[in-house]
Amino acid sequence: MNNPEVPRPGTTAGAQRPGLGNAPATQPLRPAMPAIPPEAPKPGGPAKPGRAAKPTKPVRAAKAPQTPKSPTPNKRRGPRVTALVVSGVVLLGGGIWLGTAVTDPTASEEYAALDATAQTAQQDLARTLTDRQAVSDELDSLKSELTTREEAADAKSTAAGQHEADVKTAEAALKTREAAVKKREDAVTGAEKAKAANTVGDGTWTVGVDVAPGTYRAKADVGSTCYWGIYRTGSNGDDIINNDIPGGGRPSVVLSAGQDFNSTRCGSWEKQ
Repeated sequence: MNNPEVPRPGTTAGAQRPGLGNAPATQPLRPAMPAIPPEAPKPGGPAKPGRAAKPTKPVRAAKAPQTPKSPTPNKRRGPRVTALVVSGVVLLGGGIWLGTAVTDPTASEEYAALDATAQTAQQDLARTLTDRQAVSDELDSLKSELTTREEAADAKSTAAGQHEADVKTAEAALKTREAAVKKREDAVTGAEKAKAANTVGDGTWTVGVDVAPGTYRAKADVGSTCYWGIYRTGSNGDDIINNDIPGGGRPSVVLSAGQDFNSTRCGSWEKQ
């Protein structure tokens, strides 16, 4: 049997020791009674002789609350700790058994399906990255080809511009040469025209109209059949002013206005 515990000074009966449950709060001590002063002598006379005043008993001061002592270990906690240890061992063993008894999640069909889906996604990603790299390489190649073509086009444009400048320069030079040729042609034409105007061939010519007046000479030696004659204009050859059959050499004649000149088989006559 357990002996009932005697309450310590400063505590109430029934208060539990600290550490053995929720102990109620310690009740405070009663305050000390104030000291009663000695009785004063009654008025009306001195105190009776032989009887002294009773001394006043001193009042004991209230004891200060004492700090509760540390509780003594309870001998009944040993079995409780043993039970807790046994329970922990049982729980640990059960956990180990449950951990080994649970099926591996990687062996389930759902895990296999998810793993296959993940592998397919990785393969798709790899193909996508490969296709992207191929497209990027093709784009770089197209950019390089475009740059080459642009450079070639720029070179052709520069060459075309240079060629156009050369053509313009050649055209200007050609125009200059054409102008010079035309000038020479005009000069030659004028000389030829003048020479043609001063040259008389076979036929009958009116001086002052068809030919200019002046001295004319055969351009080359004449043959034996050469005949020339000078007539009065309008006489139709009946009024002969001068004529001749030179038979050779380069004969010459003097023509004046108002005359007709006839040359037969004598070639050309040039004005001197």
